[in-house]
Amino acid sequence: MNTPTAGTARKPGSEEAMLDLQTAYISRIGQRKRNEDACGYWTSDKGCCWVLSDGAGGHGSGDRAAQMVVSTVLEQFARDPNNGEAAAIALLEAAQAAVMSEKRAHPDGDNMHATAALLLIDPVRHEAVWAHVGDTRIYLFRNSNLIHQTRDHSLVQSMIDAGYGDVASIRTHPQRSLLTSAIGNADELSLSVSGEPVRIGAGDSFLICSDGWWEYVDEAEMTRCLEASVSSADWLERMASIVDAQDGQQNDNYTAIAVKIEQATEGKTIVLG
Repeated sequence: MNTPTAGTARKPGSEEAMLDLQTAYISRIGQRKRNEDACGYWTSDKGCCWVLSDGAGGHGSGDRAAQMVVSTVLEQFARDPNNGEAAAIALLEAAQAAVMSEKRAHPDGDNMHATAALLLIDPVRHEAVWAHVGDTRIYLFRNSNLIHQTRDHSLVQSMIDAGYGDVASIRTHPQRSLLTSAIGNADELSLSVSGEPVRIGAGDSFLICSDGWWEYVDEAEMTRCLEASVSSADWLERMASIVDAQDGQQNDNYTAIAVKIEQATEGKTIVLG
């Protein structure tokens, strides 16, 4: 996939003001033999869900793990589109159960596992909740200012938190890809959730991206590209050009979803694209 892909979903409007949400995504193979990232989204007038997963494991098991995470989350959310903290936790736990079930069915297989990051938005209440496992990140920008980013479940992040190393090392440390929690690990799942729903509105933008993306696009560049962009697809393409410029160095898959929130309008349908 060489250009941002935007999706559209239209549902009957309600009498309440509904958020106008603009979504695009990019997923590219980089220098790897296969793309082990997966992403997707599902929308309705009751709730919206975006999810991204970065898989790991030999012989193609990483891409299977990532695909299972995305399909499980979206199928569960489509059946019951709740948007709260408990719903976010339940979705990640369902993904964990699905991957662990697959591993138990093939005990001699590879140790497949995957990160997961999901964003839930209630377009009527104008509220968002997010959750993640691993080092796939979620960023929230407000009027092009970064106001929140998730903290990685990784060995390097743990070292930084303990005072061993500076923040810059998270992009360069030789052990930066070692995770302390992931979907598919046999240990108890450790996940992070935003907590109480966060009020959102026009001028807010979310970025969900795998480590192959944020390792080469720092937060200052994310902000600069957002300020210059005219759409979610344009924002992604500007950032992807930074990753593409690393041809001689980067070799990982890189995937990102952008969700930009426009002005809510009375009775307006949800439009993604």
